[in-house]
Formats: sequence, structure tokens, C-alpha cells
Amino acid sequence: MPSESAQNTAPAVNRLLAALPDQDRRLIEANGDVVQLLRGMVISEPGDRLREVYFPTDSVLSLTTPPTDHAGLEVRLVGNEGMIGTPLILGVEVTLLHTVVQAAGPAWRMSREQFGAALLRSDALHARLDRYLEVLMNQGDLLVVCTRFHLVEARLARWLLMTQDRVHGDGFHVTHERLARLLGVRRVGITKAATALQERKLIHYRRGEITVLDRTGLKAAACGCYGTAETMYERLLGG
Repeated sequence: MPSESAQNTAPAVNRLLAALPDQDRRLIEANGDVVQLLRGMVISEPGDRLREVYFPTDSVLSLTTPPTDHAGLEVRLVGNEGMIGTPLILGVEVTLLHTVVQAAGPAWRMSREQFGAALLRSDALHARLDRYLEVLMNQGDLLVVCTRFHLVEARLARWLLMTQDRVHGDGFHVTHERLARLLGVRRVGITKAATALQERKLIHYRRGEITVLDRTGLKAAACGCYGTAETMYERLLGG
């Protein structure tokens, strides 16, 4: 289980919650608590009944498909722009995805019952989360195209930018092996792509620690899906 933080106030904000009217945001704060999520912590497995929702503030979580004849492809990377437990918005209590903490940090947590009650009491929360679902649907469509048609180097650059956005810093931990699983490619492909980005001095990589050195250059190396997805979020949710 996530370890509790010392206080019941998050040190940062979740963008979905921060844009709510004051009274609706206070409703969330009164019925939730703050937990510290640790890297590698498994939040849910495919087939699990969802018991809680999480609104990350400084943590980052990765959602992947169930492994079958492959290791499981990442379908979503969630930081303080989103939430974990989206099926509950629609009243669905079972998840089909594997959810693990990619980068440690705090998150707001609500029980399934507390979250359901908040949705009933707050039209603003319900409307905002409905728009968030639309963003996820559109981004899912984009991911299909990206995975099928774009080169590994461009997809890796995009993933690094997305992660940098969510950790709010230039450095984070991820191994080549995990990147290969998340992007659904062979490890040798990730090594080749990461080496190319490092040789161009866009990133520095050593023993699982990645530092973004040149964000502008990394954006130029990424596929166009990066800007498209972020623009979509701003248009539908803003703030």
C-alpha cells in the first residue's frame, strides 16, 4: 500500500483538481488524503477491482496492457495533468491495465465510495472528468498511429519529453530494458536510439539515469505526436 505522507496537504497541485471552483475542490480535499507513491509500486493489475482513485501531484504513473506474448505496451503516462482510476468515472469497477509508479512522489487519494459521492455532488468535477475521458480517447487514437508508423528514436524522444513534463525536472530514472517494454520494441532498438540522442548531446544516460540536456533539440527529434497530444489537452481542459 502507498505510504502516508506526514501531512494531509499536497506539496504540489493536480491540474484536474486545481481548475475546479473552490467549493468543489474543498469537497475533494475534505474526502481524500495524500499518499507518497514509491517508484516501482504496483497500484493495480489487470482484472483488479478498483478500490481507489489517485490524482498525482509530483508522482508519475505508467499504465500498460496485460502481458501476453509481449511484455505489455504502455498506453498512458499520467502525472499531475491526470488521474488514475478513470473507469470509475463511468461506474466501471474493474481495470484492464497494469498500473505502476514510474516516478515517486505524492498524490491525492480517494476511496471508490468517496469518489462516487463527490461525482454526485459536484457537477463541475463530473464535467471536467468527462472532458478528461475525451482527451484520453483522442490520445489513444494518436498512440495507435505513433506506435505503428513512427521510428523508435522519434518515439523515444517523445516519451522522454512527456516524462520530463510530468516529473517537473530534467532528470529521472528508467532503464533501457523498461523503455523497450513500454515502447514495445527490442532492447537493442532502444539502445541504438538512446545512443543517437546522446551523441547529439540531447540527453545524457548512465545506468538508468537520464538527464535531458537540450529540450529544444529533443522536441525537434520527437515525432509530431508530442505537440498534438499536449495541444489537445490544453484545448479541452486548459489550466
